[in-house]
Amino acid sequence: MKLKQRVVLLAILLVIFIFTKVFLIDNLDTSAANREDQRAFQRMLGSLRVELEPRLEHTLQSPWEIAAQWVVPREVYPEDTPELGAVMHAMATKKIIKADVGYKGTQLKALLILEGGQKVVFKPKRYARDYVVEGEPYAGYDRHNAEVAAFHLDRILGFRRAPLVVGRFVNLRTEIKPVATEQLLGTFMTVGNNSCFYGKCYYCRETEPACADGDIMEGSVTLWLPDVWPLQKHRHPWGRTYREGKLARWEYDESYCDAVKKTSPYDSGPRLLDIIDTAIFDYLIGNADRHHYESFQDDEGASMLILLDNAKSFGNPALDERSILAPLYQCCIIRVSTWNRLNYLKNGVLKSALKTAMSHDPISPVLSDPHLDALDQRLLGILATVKQCTDQFGPDVVLVEDRMTLSHL
Repeated sequence: MKLKQRVVLLAILLVIFIFTKVFLIDNLDTSAANREDQRAFQRMLGSLRVELEPRLEHTLQSPWEIAAQWVVPREVYPEDTPELGAVMHAMATKKIIKADVGYKGTQLKALLILEGGQKVVFKPKRYARDYVVEGEPYAGYDRHNAEVAAFHLDRILGFRRAPLVVGRFVNLRTEIKPVATEQLLGTFMTVGNNSCFYGKCYYCRETEPACADGDIMEGSVTLWLPDVWPLQKHRHPWGRTYREGKLARWEYDESYCDAVKKTSPYDSGPRLLDIIDTAIFDYLIGNADRHHYESFQDDEGASMLILLDNAKSFGNPALDERSILAPLYQCCIIRVSTWNRLNYLKNGVLKSALKTAMSHDPISPVLSDPHLDALDQRLLGILATVKQCTDQFGPDVVLVEDRMTLSHL
């Protein structure tokens, strides 16, 4: 073999060696990340069922102090939460020491102060479990059970960005009225033999009260985030106009995501990937009403998108509102960890996991079977959307490695 041929052969072998080494290293890194994702998934499955019991491991702290210490810039509660059952038990049972009208908004709610000074938001039951909300995907009253289900879905997806929620029964006559402010008390009324109230909000009407079964009202309570973490409100870049005949830019501009990527805080940091995670979350629960979102104040785009106000969900199990997924199919990027988690939840695992996670709740069964079935069906739609993206752009472009180290200090 001539010297020139030997040199060429050696060069080819060297190139093959380098590419093989790089490929193996990349695969080793990916495999390590995938193995950690699998371990995290198994840990989640092992902690799905949370028994509501008063016992605390840290007896020198109240459940409210423990929950407040969980909150960090990238999660509301940690992966390992042995005290979660005790905190949720306190939310569902602690004595109500004050009741007031809910914070500003469009929907009926009440602000309760529980023993120990903890604020919670109470959303009353408005619909039976099998009621189907017709019309626009954001139509109807808030659904209290949707808040409960969305919290547990947040756990299952591994996001940990939703405040704690649990179902609760309250006696309006003995628990609420004696400690209600005059403003809230003025909205109480009796309809037949049932105690009712209509509260204060943009859409609250005396003609549309929420009514208890006698004096006992079913609802959900959402744990108020600690005051040391003030919230900042942002307009959602894929928000709707809510005006008939008027489209938002994302609804007609195919290059809309390119414009978003050039705008702070979506031009750097985790916020755009949070938006896409949230679109997946909202599509699964059928929430087309996230016109704004909250993050922690002065975060410069580094904190999480907090999954607040999920009650416009689980309205119609037969409606799969694909436009909710616009951030995903227009940007065609997704976190590798999110992609892995979605694939682990295929083949009925998601439905089974959510049903197990909610089985301990005081208002169980939280969702009807058609809503649980819809989750599995919508998951297939998400996976198909990502596949379309990878077919078009390739997995290296679509699947983004973004594993931020979470600090609990």
